[in-house]
Amino acid sequence: MNSKLSEALKVLFFAALGLLILYLMYRSQQAAYLEDCINTNPNDNCSFIDKLIADFSSVSWVWIIIVLCVYMISSISRSLRWQQILKADNYSPGFLNTLGALMIGYFVNLGVPRAGEIVKTGILSRNESIPFEKVLASVVIDRVADILSLLVVLAIALLISSDIIFSFFQDNFKISTLYQLGALALFGLIALVVFLFWLKNQIATGRDTWIVNKSKSFLDGITSITNLENVSVFILHSIIIWTCYYLMTYLCFFAFGPTEHLGAKAGMVIFVLGTLGIVFPSPGGMGSYHFLVTNGLLLFGLANSDAFAFSNIIFFAIQLFCNVLFGGIFLVLLPIINGRKDNT
Repeated sequence: MNSKLSEALKVLFFAALGLLILYLMYRSQQAAYLEDCINTNPNDNCSFIDKLIADFSSVSWVWIIIVLCVYMISSISRSLRWQQILKADNYSPGFLNTLGALMIGYFVNLGVPRAGEIVKTGILSRNESIPFEKVLASVVIDRVADILSLLVVLAIALLISSDIIFSFFQDNFKISTLYQLGALALFGLIALVVFLFWLKNQIATGRDTWIVNKSKSFLDGITSITNLENVSVFILHSIIIWTCYYLMTYLCFFAFGPTEHLGAKAGMVIFVLGTLGIVFPSPGGMGSYHFLVTNGLLLFGLANSDAFAFSNIIFFAIQLFCNVLFGGIFLVLLPIINGRKDNT
């Protein structure tokens, strides 16, 4: 099986999985809505599609625009942090190229889970003439910083609302499922450690192969983080990025009537659940994001149909509208910018 066919099948699998989850959720929410509607308003035309259309029509676009602005603040801050990581390895990419590569990476992730990380690496490497493995090392450092930030966010969420979060997982997941996920993560960690020991042995014995040379260059890029000029600025950008992510969820509450009364605590819980949904390898978190956000909102007393409607509103506002809009802009803009640069 060639690599293109394998990649295509991978895309189709995860897209189909996300759509299946979304479809099953739609069917269950539709059944619950119709049963409730028929029992309470038997003379009404109980259409779940009409209900969703009405919900989307009621959205306050002023709040959506505010969320879009917060989204751009987080993206600008992430681009500046990315520049800082590369500067520690003696590379100074331009801001527009860095921001553009990031936006296009987000856009690609909507179609192919995690492929955006490779695409944005290739774009920045080509446009700024930086070795691919060096840019990839900076992306890995960026992701490690995100994992640490997410752990801090999870700790804060557990501190302020552990009862709600534990109740959510007890209601929606079996303990055996959590053990299986933990075992999978442990297996991945063991495989990584084995590879690193193998690579260390290859380097120690002086092997001069392509994979050894590229891996050594990559590891040098990873260790360059120790040359970071201003750690406090790096931490500040991390705080800005994740605060913006939280605000994007919380501010979206005010755009939709049934959620506008929810407070900051609910915002933190739904933000954490939504983030975990995006981590799942479906396009943009499609399906998994809806499932976790919808069921999370049920803990705060929302009706099934309203919770499902909100999960779609926030998904389309952030994952689709923002990423498609800015990703599309930079797909057009970057070739123009770098074409002019090449001609000067």
